[in-house]
Amino acid sequence: MNKPVEKILERAVDGIQLKLTEYAHKLRYEDIPADVVHIVKVRVIDTLGSLIGGFFAEPCRIARDVAAVMPNAGGATVIGTRMKTSPEMAAYVNAATARYVEMNDIYHWPGAFGGHPSDVLTPVLAAAEHTRASGRDFITSVVLAYEVYQSFSDVFKNVGMGFDHTNFCTLGSAVGAGKLFGLSAAQLSHCISMAAVPNVILRQVRADHYSMYKAMASGHAGRAGVFAAILARAGMEGPHLPFEGKAGWSDHVARDRFELTLGGYGAPFKIQHALIKPRACCGTTISSVLAAEKISPLRDLSSIDKITVEVYKKAKERVGTGEHRWNPDTRETADHSIPYVVAATLMDGTVTPRSFNDAHLWNPALRALIHKIEVVENEQFTRAYVRLPVEHHTQVTVVMANGDKLVGAAGGAKDELSAPKSDAEVAEKFRVLCEDALGVRQVEQLLAQLWELDQLDDVAAVPPGFVIA
Repeated sequence: MNKPVEKILERAVDGIQLKLTEYAHKLRYEDIPADVVHIVKVRVIDTLGSLIGGFFAEPCRIARDVAAVMPNAGGATVIGTRMKTSPEMAAYVNAATARYVEMNDIYHWPGAFGGHPSDVLTPVLAAAEHTRASGRDFITSVVLAYEVYQSFSDVFKNVGMGFDHTNFCTLGSAVGAGKLFGLSAAQLSHCISMAAVPNVILRQVRADHYSMYKAMASGHAGRAGVFAAILARAGMEGPHLPFEGKAGWSDHVARDRFELTLGGYGAPFKIQHALIKPRACCGTTISSVLAAEKISPLRDLSSIDKITVEVYKKAKERVGTGEHRWNPDTRETADHSIPYVVAATLMDGTVTPRSFNDAHLWNPALRALIHKIEVVENEQFTRAYVRLPVEHHTQVTVVMANGDKLVGAAGGAKDELSAPKSDAEVAEKFRVLCEDALGVRQVEQLLAQLWELDQLDDVAAVPPGFVIA
């Protein structure tokens, strides 16, 4: 017969596991400064707006169809509908849907692997709705989940690029959900282990030509994190030494020993460093869009001889290298391609979610323009990217057949991606993403509610406002 969970805590914990457990148990709403509380509200508005923006996409519909055969009145809402399913399945659908349209926040920090820390937000919301948590408890758990996600991103070098950043979402979602479930220290320790060991997502989800599963990986990660918390609440034990064991996460996923640095208590919370995206494409392509906007739209595309896009090293490596960047065959590949987004911007003036529909993706003129584009590293831009404050410089140079040149630049003082967004800009982005589906009146009611999130007694009041008629 197994021993009670509480009696084997010492055997089940390694250093990283213990640090996460103690940090999560200690953190309280009162420890979070007012400006960080406001930042959480901004992230909630931004992420839920992104979810509605992606609601009608085919992979998101498939996810909802799967959830529909798993009803659970006491679970959590599939946002955009009146349907309730189990908390972990709601986490899957909502995280994937929020990720799909490429408008949720990003993390760019010197030396960090990056990713989308807002992937944790809707899984944590599913746990909060399921437990009928207050707005303040939800805010606390969002701060916690972001902190876990970004702390792992800071130390994860991903030697060989074999593993995906959505692994951080699994860990952050597990800790955030475990906090909301009121897990004991022993239970939370096991929750962390059950998130880390069985749920290693490979980088192949966003390598070569992408499939619709690119966004679904975020849903998978969120589901795994919430499910780990559910198992721990029921008394399930996790594997021993999940990070520091001889077959653990440190040696075989991180492929290095590491220490986590967690914020708060005088140090900045890392959620403050997540960046709001102004365009609907991969974060490392956005500066290319902003630069191309300076000289677009171009009316006489046939007279273009050559286009050179100068970027920082990470942008070239991640989204400016490989045959599939010049020959995208899916929306998912196109929105991670510098050649594609620059060509689309030069044609249309900017990039929106509609820039990746079939009419654009298979447009012969756009395809011809893509193949006139060269992406090169600018070492000066690379140096600006790897220091603080991070700057995302890009220069787009268009050479016409008659020798004329058009030059557009972004980064630093010119449309810097990491520049803070005002509340008005955040609200307007939400309106643009939501008004077609929800209507003006419903959107304004939601904004009023979400700006007062810390005053809610029960966050279960939030999802009904997002029902699409």
